[in-house]
Amino acid sequence: MQLVLVESPAKAKTINKYLGRDYEVMASFGHVRDLPPKSGSVDPDANFRMLWEVDPKAQKRLNDIARAVKGADKLILATDPDREGEAISWHILQVLKEKKALTKQTIERVVFNAITKQAVTEAMKHPRVIDQALVDAYLARRALDYLVGFTLSPVLWRKLPGARSAGRVQSVALRLVCDRELEIEKFVRQEYWSLVATLATPRQETFEARLVGADGKKLQRLDIGSGAEAEAFKQALETAAFTVDSVEAKPVRRNPYPPFTTSTLQQEASRKLGFAPSHTMRVAQRLYEGVDIGGETVGLITYMRTDGVQIAEEAIGATRALIEADYGRNYLPGSPRRYETKAKNAQEAHEAIRPTELSRRPPETKAYLDADQAKLYELIWLRTVASQMESAELERTTIDITANVAKRMLELRATGTVVKFDGFLTLYQESHDDDASDEDSRRLPEVSQGEKLTKRSIAADQHFTEPPPRYSEASLVKRMEELGIGRPSTYASILQVLRDRKYVRLDKRRLYPEDRGRVVVAFLESFFAKYVEYDFTAGLEEQLDLVSNSEMAWRDLLRDFWKDFISAIDGTKDLKISNVIDALNDLLAPHLFPPRADGSDPRLCPTCGAGQLSLKLSKFGAFIGCSNYPDCKHTASLSGGAGEVTNRKLGEDPATGLDITVRSGRFGPYLQLGESKDGEKPKRASLPKGVTPEDMDLERAIALLSLPREVGLHPEDGEPIKASIGRYGPYVQHGKTYANLEDGDEVFHIGLNRAVTLIAEKREKPSMGRRFGADPGRALGDHPTRGGPVAAKKGRYGPYVSHNGVNATLPADKTPENVTLEEAVALIDARADRGGPTSRARPRKAKRPSPGTAHHVKTRPAKRPGGAKAPRKKPPTEAAE
Repeated sequence: MQLVLVESPAKAKTINKYLGRDYEVMASFGHVRDLPPKSGSVDPDANFRMLWEVDPKAQKRLNDIARAVKGADKLILATDPDREGEAISWHILQVLKEKKALTKQTIERVVFNAITKQAVTEAMKHPRVIDQALVDAYLARRALDYLVGFTLSPVLWRKLPGARSAGRVQSVALRLVCDRELEIEKFVRQEYWSLVATLATPRQETFEARLVGADGKKLQRLDIGSGAEAEAFKQALETAAFTVDSVEAKPVRRNPYPPFTTSTLQQEASRKLGFAPSHTMRVAQRLYEGVDIGGETVGLITYMRTDGVQIAEEAIGATRALIEADYGRNYLPGSPRRYETKAKNAQEAHEAIRPTELSRRPPETKAYLDADQAKLYELIWLRTVASQMESAELERTTIDITANVAKRMLELRATGTVVKFDGFLTLYQESHDDDASDEDSRRLPEVSQGEKLTKRSIAADQHFTEPPPRYSEASLVKRMEELGIGRPSTYASILQVLRDRKYVRLDKRRLYPEDRGRVVVAFLESFFAKYVEYDFTAGLEEQLDLVSNSEMAWRDLLRDFWKDFISAIDGTKDLKISNVIDALNDLLAPHLFPPRADGSDPRLCPTCGAGQLSLKLSKFGAFIGCSNYPDCKHTASLSGGAGEVTNRKLGEDPATGLDITVRSGRFGPYLQLGESKDGEKPKRASLPKGVTPEDMDLERAIALLSLPREVGLHPEDGEPIKASIGRYGPYVQHGKTYANLEDGDEVFHIGLNRAVTLIAEKREKPSMGRRFGADPGRALGDHPTRGGPVAAKKGRYGPYVSHNGVNATLPADKTPENVTLEEAVALIDARADRGGPTSRARPRKAKRPSPGTAHHVKTRPAKRPGGAKAPRKKPPTEAAE
């Protein structure tokens, strides 16, 4: 018997069908061990010795694998064909050696780029040994991420209260977003004018031409800078005689785009389909691992983590045959197209992402896929076919026109493009970020040199220069790839971590840095500038590639990095918080203290008129405060962002005469009546969901602070019924029975009769509340490999899917109503693989998160390698290739 090991149950199920009864296919459920979150996991003083700890969730699986290996003649490691897949095979082999499960078995490593019967059986004929160079590159990357995360993050926590964590690549990606925001804040708008003439030919065909020159001088876009200048040109054009000076038509060829890499797939799926990169990768994973089509489980696409743009010769042949059959010989170039990777630091030797069988056209597979799978498969199919099609042929026409008036000669130009042969454009056209209107795409009428044109109208339009656009997820991925920062397989997880830690937010598909993120980046730029430089990070990736190619020893890389890094860390031991604040005030001045309309000092306190505004740090985050504190208690949120702390006076409470203020604290915005006195806390009230501090006024604040209010006495027992707003919204309460109110304002005016009715309805249907039983949710079906029902539910902390006590939170783009069984199984398997909590029990409060996870968890200080303290939590993982 031959034992084959892969990562996922879905992959195991598919491959098992291909290999027959002489093989047993088992899944490891991803990584089986990792660096434990404790001192010495990576020890620089012991030649970077790495201690590994088996995931408790993986222990049973490893025992099962060890038993199966003992009865096998051959062990075939068939994990994914990349660095991370190589590492998984290496880890499994090391564990089996420790368990003494390996005796005389033959050990082979096989890789395949697609999960099809042909690809798998062919791979079995060409086994190899584990590529130690790829494993070494994994070890170096894993050690780097651990050392940076567990050495730098504690410095942040000590010197920058309220900060979450830092990461080797994560922090550089965050800097890109913050640098773009700083560009926008510093941007000064510039006025300019354009003049466009609508002209008619002798055949009464009209077109538009733009003013491009005057009196022999070329006019650039910003040269006409005032309305007066524009009006002078307009008056001249109103009385000018227009003549065609020249007509030039140039043929242009536009070549098709190469097939998808991981990066370009994420970018196009974001632009065309609105998918987040992480969602794109989840959907692509399912298409790769296999989908049931007509009773047969087949992988629909090749491996989706790749930098390569080349595709196999047999795939090129199949694509060309399809083009000739479906579109005709005119759309088939004379020879196959072959592409070369241009991305910086490209290092994957895999094919581009393509369909495994071009004959499976999107309409034929749609019935077997969910909506998102069908969309992504169609996108991949179209791009692949288009990449082998004939170039598009266009004709770009330029008409130069002279306008003579008195002794002046003005020059106008009209441009347009005509598609003579659409070629690959008949099937696919790439989208772009920040598309602007393209005048070149207009079709122009036929004109001849020397022809007279008639003026129909002259338009003078005012414009203002625009700042650079904020990054979308697609454009940020593109920029990271251009700079050589990170690897395509890590982009999705990096973006997700930045959002989970609330360093950035996504609004209308644009990334905005949160104040917390900007402060972290400013701190790193001030005291660890080298480690957030784009060139340094890209250079480190190049060194990791040298390790992959056996051109550099992985410990030499770590040794060179650690020497300078630990020196930079030690240099902050005597760093005072005042030094940190001064540096942040200077670096973030355009953000913290924007210019005022009246030209006054932007740092002058608006409350006392004497103190200087400065950044302040607290355990709840950063805010702006007055230097005259405590005499002046002026505080404000950081300008331009969602402030961490607010202290705005709304007015005085008429009953007590105390100040009512709206503030933001650890658990969100709240109202406060007066100040702490003699150790007694003042009365507070949380703001209702959906209400911001800016929306709050004195009248509404008084009403909220009056809660809970007594609605009346229950007619049955005479006990009071109260109305209030809690953590989960407005409610009425009688004894231990709580009934939710649909309308937030109803809490202020609900009457006794309705309150009694709601209480009675709640008691009649106890299953509606968690106190009396959980919601059974929507049944999705049985788990395909482990059995047992899978359900989608709405929980107290958001929607999730559940199977045999393992619960996985649904992503933002999924609900219990639209999630599919396949998506739910993928989420549940991933959750089980991580070994996280398997219940929806209320999480414990946390003081600060781990540098390697976005979840709030309790941590304990532990010594980091080298002597300083580090958190006892799981180290950061950015290299999820």
